Amino acid sequence: MDTTQELMEADDLPYNVFAKACPSRGTLEHVTGRWGGLTLCALFEGSLRFNELRRRVDGVSEKMLSQTLHALERDGLVHREAQPTNPPRVDYELTPLGREVAERLLALVQLLEGRMDDVLAARERYDTTRGGL
Repeated sequence: MDTTQELMEADDLPYNVFAKACPSRGTLEHVTGRWGGLTLCALFEGSLRFNELRRRVDGVSEKMLSQTLHALERDGLVHREAQPTNPPRVDYELTPLGREVAERLLALVQLLEGRMDDVLAARERYDTTRGGL
């Protein structure tokens, strides 16, 4: 049995993301949502201030980035450090758990970026045979 199948069939795990009430669903949503995944991957490069992070994650609004960071901090994936300076300085960095999650996300990102020609060709075939969107 391969690792993926083992994970999918593991009955001895205390949480089951496929169960409606499982709290892991919320964390999965935070991690795999557009802004959560990009934020984690950006922070993998190192500690960033809010505006640096906002520039790195092109297209995210200030409000969405703030909400995303709060959710990731609450889940224990991001650490927020406020420096007692004037003006205040706040840095964000990954926790050890956040780093582990980001490593896996980056592997997925690299896979997708490396196979985008295949994805674009599949989209083209789909749109041609199905009459477009």
